[in-house]
Amino acid sequence: MTQRNPHLPTIGVVVLTMGNRPPELNRALQSLLNQQEVELDVVVVGNGWDPVGLPAGVRGHYLEHNLGIPAGRNAGVPQVTGEYLCFLDDDSWFLDNDFLEEAISRFESHPKMGLLQPRITDPARDDDPTRWIPRLNKRTAGESSRVFHVGETCLLMPRKIFDETGGWAGGFWYAHEGIELAWRVWDTGHHVWYAGDLRIGHPVVDQRRHEEFYRLNARNRVWLAKRNLRWPFSWIYVSSWALLESARLRKEPGAVRQYFGGWLAGWRESPWYSTPRPKLKWSTHLRMMLAGRPPII
Repeated sequence: MTQRNPHLPTIGVVVLTMGNRPPELNRALQSLLNQQEVELDVVVVGNGWDPVGLPAGVRGHYLEHNLGIPAGRNAGVPQVTGEYLCFLDDDSWFLDNDFLEEAISRFESHPKMGLLQPRITDPARDDDPTRWIPRLNKRTAGESSRVFHVGETCLLMPRKIFDETGGWAGGFWYAHEGIELAWRVWDTGHHVWYAGDLRIGHPVVDQRRHEEFYRLNARNRVWLAKRNLRWPFSWIYVSSWALLESARLRKEPGAVRQYFGGWLAGWRESPWYSTPRPKLKWSTHLRMMLAGRPPII
């Protein structure tokens, strides 16, 4: 049995997959196992798929049914140990073997940092989408800053902060769960950091490939506001996004219908009727405004 080095940071890593991308999953795991100067506890969560054929040092956790992305990640957290948590999607991979070591050093140097997202890039191309930059100013992907939402494909955070947030919004299934997690980190009194100088590989794909892309985006935007924002911020936030998306999609009638179908469903439905959670503190609303991203846009 390998003895743990007590001087190395410990990281529990949750890799989520449906088992439909074996080469990509293998690439992700090999890049993870190549990480230096960290102690890893790795679990592959099979969302409706029994993880088999995993490399040594990696365990599988079988979910009989696909629970959706955020709930699948939540299911992996109790399966790993470590002072830190890393969430990695099966189609992402580390481009540098010292990524995790360097990321952990940022947390050690900045104790008020509660969540870190690296710069997402496709090394085979030179046209990374600006949507991968999680801030209003999207001119320079390499510029680091505090942010208020994250791209979920690779994230790192102290486990105690994850526990304080209450975890991923499992009912979302897909879309905007990274916004809620970021807001909840801010609500703990910490901030979220976009590290433009740290890289994670990810292929450029069309996010509209998901059949219900517009519907889930609209529905979850409403749920996000209802669950987290206080009035009148909740109404202003949802209304501003509805106006923005109407302008963006005005030449796509099918997308507009799907969007507003999801928008109405968001007001009519909720998977959390029996388990409500406190909304963000008023002080968090104020901190977000002072930091340049009031929760109305």
